[in-house]
Amino acid sequence: MNTRGPVTPAEGETFAQVLAALKDEYGTNDSRIAERIGAHVSTVNNWAHGKSQPRPAAIRALAREFPKFTEERLFAAIGKRAPAPLPPDKRAAVLEVFDRLTEEQQEMLLIQASAVADTNERPA
Repeated sequence: MNTRGPVTPAEGETFAQVLAALKDEYGTNDSRIAERIGAHVSTVNNWAHGKSQPRPAAIRALAREFPKFTEERLFAAIGKRAPAPLPPDKRAAVLEVFDRLTEEQQEMLLIQASAVADTNERPA
């Protein structure tokens, strides 16, 4: 295993290329990756051969289990930007605003926010 720091993204690399680099960097294979992130080996194999791309939850799991490969790089490889973390102060601010809305306004805002977030769940 290499002891360098985070591996930076290369312009235009595919997810299959990133996954190959991850396997090389960590000396691992599809089966071990699948086991570590709670996926089926055939799913990881499909990513490795460019037949499909991972969903955001799988990307976050990969970044967590293989930290030299950041969410930013993994999301970029499927043509998306990584969702931003929500720090406690922003979470509190969102809830404070939400508490000032009527029940109908809260429901409308949840529907709108869910629709926007769903665009991050679809493959590029």
